[in-house]
Amino acid sequence: MDSCKVKKNFLESLPPFELSKEGIEEDFLKNSIYQIIPKEEIITNEGDTCNYLAFIVEGSVRVYKFGETGREITLYRISEGESCILTASCVMSNKTFPAIALSETELKVLLIPSDVFREWVKKHTFWASYFYNLLSDRLTDVITIIEEVAFKKMDVRIADFLISNFTKSNNSEINITHQTIASELGSSREVVSRLLKDIEHDGLITLSRNKILLLNKPKLLNLAKQY
Repeated sequence: MDSCKVKKNFLESLPPFELSKEGIEEDFLKNSIYQIIPKEEIITNEGDTCNYLAFIVEGSVRVYKFGETGREITLYRISEGESCILTASCVMSNKTFPAIALSETELKVLLIPSDVFREWVKKHTFWASYFYNLLSDRLTDVITIIEEVAFKKMDVRIADFLISNFTKSNNSEINITHQTIASELGSSREVVSRLLKDIEHDGLITLSRNKILLLNKPKLLNLAKQY
């Protein structure tokens, strides 16, 4: 598929804000840059300048951060039709990126130069609305993570994480390592392994090498809802 077709298809996926009336479609086709990014590539590192705002056409990006202890925690993910609020915020404020963005799959993206996007936000109500809606949605995600870290016990967070992944896979078995779970939740592998063993001992799951089998969904759901 050529880049012009990709751009037009992406525009059609956006909310109907009378794009052509404000001249947005023409600006977007002219200024956006189509790019393919390989899987497992760091797109933006902590401290980098944000020269572009990326819109995801296809694929998934994980945005995460390292703590002082070296542990990492996932802040959120970006998928098809979305963009990164941290990048947008950096573009609008001329500040550096405060986390790490990694491509989880091969990515197809449309890049907008930062100076162009800033001009669009000033010029078009559509892009101003897009930016503030993006800010609102992602702020909710980050606040949820803060609440979980601050107020939920780790075994409850692990149960919630497992339920979410069993649901996404639509299967009673998921392929995942203890280190991956630890990285997602901002814990250590040792703590995650110990708590998974406890959950297995209670008959909710069965652990094997890089795999977790769901045995008792109602009880795991009940654990995930505790505080």
